[in-house]
Amino acid sequence: MDASSKFKNSLPTAPEFLMQKLNELNIPYERFEHPPLFTVTEAKEHQDQMHGMHVKNLFLRDKKKRNFLLVAEQDTEINIKTLYTKIESDRLSFGSPDRLWQFLGVRPGAVSPLALINDRSSDVTLVFEDKLQADHSIYFHPLVNDVTLGLKLTQLASFFVFTGHEPQFVEL
Repeated sequence: MDASSKFKNSLPTAPEFLMQKLNELNIPYERFEHPPLFTVTEAKEHQDQMHGMHVKNLFLRDKKKRNFLLVAEQDTEINIKTLYTKIESDRLSFGSPDRLWQFLGVRPGAVSPLALINDRSSDVTLVFEDKLQADHSIYFHPLVNDVTLGLKLTQLASFFVFTGHEPQFVEL
């Protein structure tokens, strides 16, 4: 599945609408365009001009079919088999592409906390690795994987209020 801007018209929310909402909420960001990126390895080839913290975003579900979006520093090793004890869930597995589309309205490769704009029922629990609380720019895809936005997590608080998501922070 292509998660690039070529298919942005098929998304429930356009990246431009998301960026307009960030502007309305007075959340400053830097915008970077690049080829479509699907993995951390690919992303590392395009991070030279993006100074700050880079992340990986994992869409997970537990045995009770609860959804979680885990945001961690890109090089953090995550043990899915023990993660459930840290986020107070049942055993976890990766959410399917269909489930990702249903709950966050994005395709694999474009997962980020910014996709919570599509989770109107607050069905996804947002979990950040605790070290992301530092006052650095953090880089997220804005619903497509050929654009990256640099934002400060502290400034995203109003966005999370807008989407109805209270972030949790855990040590990984």
